[in-house]
Formats: sequence, structure tokens, C-alpha cells
Amino acid sequence: MSVETYHIPVMLEECMEGLQIKPDGTYIDLTMGGGGHTSEILRRLGANGRLYSFDQDPDAMANAPADERFTFVASNFRFVRGAMRLRGVEQVDGILADLGVSSHHFDAKHRGFSFRGEASLDMRMNTRGKRTAADIVNTYDKDALARIFSDYGELDTTWKIANCIERARNVEPITTTAQLVEAVKPCTPPKDEAKFLTKLFQALRIELNGEMEALAMALEQSLKLLKPGGRLVIMSYHSLEDRIVKNFMRSGNIEGRIEKDFFGRSTCELKVISRKAIAPTAEEIERNPRSRSAKLRIAEKI
Repeated sequence: MSVETYHIPVMLEECMEGLQIKPDGTYIDLTMGGGGHTSEILRRLGANGRLYSFDQDPDAMANAPADERFTFVASNFRFVRGAMRLRGVEQVDGILADLGVSSHHFDAKHRGFSFRGEASLDMRMNTRGKRTAADIVNTYDKDALARIFSDYGELDTTWKIANCIERARNVEPITTTAQLVEAVKPCTPPKDEAKFLTKLFQALRIELNGEMEALAMALEQSLKLLKPGGRLVIMSYHSLEDRIVKNFMRSGNIEGRIEKDFFGRSTCELKVISRKAIAPTAEEIERNPRSRSAKLRIAEKI
């Protein structure tokens, strides 16, 4: 499977500029996916450079380059610091994460990430995991479902959505994407059907894969892994992720709480490089429509 068919790397040049790659540096790609960003980092490294790329999806292993400077880490990036310590690495020069769900996941219909067509209601990033999105839809009570759709989908009237799901699953278990789409049809706005279903599926995917918790853990560990002068480059695709990244880069903590020392100086160990989130160019969006919601933020360890 080629990089092009698996995932088109978003804002590739902007990410590389943000990392400020040193030829003999050590870098981490937290989200290897199809290997687009990984390949470009390797291209810019010298003989003594090192790159470690993480991915929990077994499909990504097929895209691991055969390069002695490269190490593939088959793990969720929430365990990044421990995984690096196991490999004898205490500090690195830069960390990159592209938090978007790869085109491969949406295009692989059997994975259940897309509401278009019919497939098993799966949504596991790590296919070795046992729980699927169908388990959430069929076992969570109405209050829990409403919370997920509110917190992770930022949808309105989530209690109505939860009621629709409960009524449908009382008739028969909801096990496919098409069944879920049909179950929520009574509360789907006709003019915004695609937007509504995108947010609904996003909420289930985030809950199933623990994406917000994983991001928070990875950010906190990244700060400890970076050398002074090291760069943190994060690309997000929805407001929930971007808010966490923005808060962390400006304060050093997930809550965005500015902490100060005795003299009133900020204790944050990060300097924000990109005051405003960097967006893809019009040309890139035309070439790759899935890049349109991407927001890139860059910070440097002080």
C-alpha cells in the first residue's frame, strides 16, 4: 500500500519548517499513518539522525521505511515517554503529531469510520482491541450517550439523539453504520445531515479510542522529552483537540492555567512560535479537501 493511497500528508512543508530539523537530531513522529511526514523527516536527516514513529494501527506497519535510522514503535502515543526510555532515549530535538484520522481509515469501509455506506460499527484505531463502537451504542445508558455527543461531538439536543438510539436498540442491536444512521434519522436535520453525522461518528470514535486522554498524556510527556530548544509541532482537525493543544502550548498544562513563580513570571517551559494556528493554503485544500479543517500549532521548549 503506497503512502499516496493511504494518507496524503497535510501541510508537509509547514510541519518540517516548524520542526527545524537538525541533520544529526533525534525526532519523534507520534502518528505515522501512511508515513508521509515520517518519510520527509528521514529525507532531511543525516547519517547520525534518528527517527522514532508511533502507530497503534497494525495497518501502518506496512508503511514503515527500511532505514537504519528509523524505528517503528507499535504503540499508542499516550505511552511515548516509557517507550522512548525502553529504547534508551531520554530527550529529543522535536516531536510531531498529525491528529487527523487518515484517509485510509475513512476509505477502508469495513473499519466503520464513515457514515457513508454500510459496514460493521467498529471504529477501532487499534484493531487488537476488543471493544467497538457498537458496544458503546448498545450498552451505554442514555445519560452517558448524551454526554459523549455533547462533549465530543458538540451536538445540540443530545438527549433526543440518545432517545432515538435507545428506541432503535430495544428493537434490535445496532451493529452497522447504516443501522446507526437509520436510528438517529428522526433527529437528523435534513439540511445539515452530513455535518450532523460527521459529529456523531466523531464523538463515538473519540470515546472508543480515548483520544482526548491520549492527547493530554502525550502532550505532558512530550514536554519532558524535549530538549531545550526542541520543537513541538501539533496538527489538529477539530476544536476539541485544538483547544487542548492551544492551552498546553501557552501554559504548559491542559487546563490552560497560567502559573507564575514568586516574582510573577510564568513558569511555562514552552514558547509559542505560531501565535495563530497555521491553516493550509487554498491550493492545498483544492488538492486535498480533507486538509481544510487542519490547524497547525508550534511551540519551542525554553
